[in-house]
Amino acid sequence: MKKTLLSFLLILFCIPAFAQSISDYLSAPFPTGLVASPDGNSIAWIFNDKGERNVFFAKAPDYESKKLTNYQGDNGVELGPVVYSPDGKSLLFVRGNSRNPAGQPANPAQLQENTDKKIYHLNLETGEIRWFSPGTSPVFSPDGENIAYLIGGSVYMKAVADTTDSVNQLITARGNASMLSFSPDGKFLSFMSGRTDHSFVGLWDLEKKQFTYPETSLDFDSYPVWSPDGKKLAYLRVPNINNLLPFTSIKEANPWSIRVLDIQTMKAKEVWKADPGDGSVMVDDLPAIAERLWWTPSGSLVFPWEKNNWMQLYAVNPVTKEVKHLTPGEGQVEWVQTSFNKNELLLTHNIGNIDRRQVSRLDLSTYEFELLSDPQTINWAPVRIENGLAWFQSNWDRPGWPMIQTDGQNKMLAQKLFPTDFPKNLSKPESISLKAKDGFESYGQLFLPANYDPTKKYPAVIFLHGGSRRQMLLGFNYGMYYSHTYAAQQYFTSQGYIALILNYRSGIGYGMDFREEENYGAGGASEVQDVMAAADYLAGRPDVDASKISPWGGSYGGFLTAHALSQAPGKFLTGVDIHGVHNWNNDIPVFASWYEPEKFPEMAALAFKSSPMSHVKNWKEPVLMIHGDDDRNVLFSESVELAEVLRKQGVEVEQLVFPDEVHSFLLHRNWIAAFEATFRFINDQVNKK
Repeated sequence: MKKTLLSFLLILFCIPAFAQSISDYLSAPFPTGLVASPDGNSIAWIFNDKGERNVFFAKAPDYESKKLTNYQGDNGVELGPVVYSPDGKSLLFVRGNSRNPAGQPANPAQLQENTDKKIYHLNLETGEIRWFSPGTSPVFSPDGENIAYLIGGSVYMKAVADTTDSVNQLITARGNASMLSFSPDGKFLSFMSGRTDHSFVGLWDLEKKQFTYPETSLDFDSYPVWSPDGKKLAYLRVPNINNLLPFTSIKEANPWSIRVLDIQTMKAKEVWKADPGDGSVMVDDLPAIAERLWWTPSGSLVFPWEKNNWMQLYAVNPVTKEVKHLTPGEGQVEWVQTSFNKNELLLTHNIGNIDRRQVSRLDLSTYEFELLSDPQTINWAPVRIENGLAWFQSNWDRPGWPMIQTDGQNKMLAQKLFPTDFPKNLSKPESISLKAKDGFESYGQLFLPANYDPTKKYPAVIFLHGGSRRQMLLGFNYGMYYSHTYAAQQYFTSQGYIALILNYRSGIGYGMDFREEENYGAGGASEVQDVMAAADYLAGRPDVDASKISPWGGSYGGFLTAHALSQAPGKFLTGVDIHGVHNWNNDIPVFASWYEPEKFPEMAALAFKSSPMSHVKNWKEPVLMIHGDDDRNVLFSESVELAEVLRKQGVEVEQLVFPDEVHSFLLHRNWIAAFEATFRFINDQVNKK
């Protein structure tokens, strides 16, 4: 009797160690914004620790991590970016939230304070933090004495030593300014002036206090970058594409070009132009950074081009016009980072490793392309440090984390902050490919449940990412949104589900032909066929209960979830639609202010035909709808209208609404609530069956 009781008590004691909650799967701090000092002797980054965002710092030689700010609580206030001063002795960081069209900064925690974006100055020697100015996008002058920044699309400048509340606009000009950059000698400030259907590169002469547009055009002149000697300014010239409906395919356009401005003569000339056809379009999403041009020490220009179906890097000699392909192979270059070593670029890419991200070094003298990371892990955002490298790394069983390599040795930074109770029963995903009925091949990852038994039949869930310019990987994602959703799929597997993550057509990572499939999005919603292929794949497995397959996803993934439930009644058990688009004609104006459906009847007809609302009369299965009502990407009314129609049809609609929350939830507790509701809703429907 005593032995039985002891065994029972031991079982009770052990249950909590295995019965982990969704919050445990989201418990690791998520790192962003990694930067290195100009001399490579220190690094800084941001940790979002369950909604508590702070700046962290590590310095040579030991690189012991230190928290520099002390913002407490899950308060929904964003932090970043972080910018080093030229002497490496101080940092700037931006804290606050962006505004909605009504001019209100996001405030999902109902804080009784101004949550607008503000710039702060942090002295690394004393630890002092002081308010500097309202604004965003701060840039130090080369001598470190002044800071240029933006407020509402206008350029401001203030002395670092100015501790007053003064706010002085530097340039009075039309347009929406961005892409601020000082010349190396500090004599000029360049920027882009956006004008809706065109843009100019502007120059402010700090000595003469004169403003000019050296060269103007009918096109988008943008991404200005100074040569190392400051004598030239290179920039892109991208022709406008009139009436291009967002979320539709485009592979060809009037070719874009690279121009170089001679500062002494203020004359510009074209040094390279894309070929017609493939690569003639300058893609907004790739590389996913604020630069598009990089000077080499020898005077050549490195640039991204999609000539061979992949977004990769090339170099052009502005004098000889000779072009060299720098990053061959199958895969895309997604981020490019400069280094205090001026003779290299650090790249994040998936060349030769499609389902992950890798870090490589591009030597700007020899153009040698050298892999720096472990190909079995996911790596991104590298920065060069003295005697080594710092970057972020994740794996299938561990979320993203800052890493450092010095003298050939790797280690985790701030290792003590990684939660000791993080789940250890994760499922290692398997890469799969799927073929739709139209013959198109899509991709994904498959997760089998803990204690998998091939003789059983499991319920299944399909996660559909947003974007659609995204790619889910064989591990925790480099973006927090998709790191969280990967974790949620892992939670489903821990609860006895087979989970599939679908990389459908129109996403990134598989080349231009995959991303720009002819009939995707508002031009035909062909991705829905990939969702059906995923469902058919699962239904055809002997270990899946075909009557218990449920899609769920956010944003574009919500759009596809709604499509799946409306186009294929009876195929799915239920679904969860998180801030999904339901009528393209309602939401496209959020991204393209020129678009008025009544002025483009043919375009509008196709867009509506490509929307879930055009099939909604077929919808029968229950759905959970989740949305924040300060969403700036997908109108909250998209969920309101769909719920009304479904209720009239007698469809069961459950809802979860987050007041004043934005698209990518700012509050950690809202992520947990959304995933808990998603699992509970699907699981309840499974148990009813």
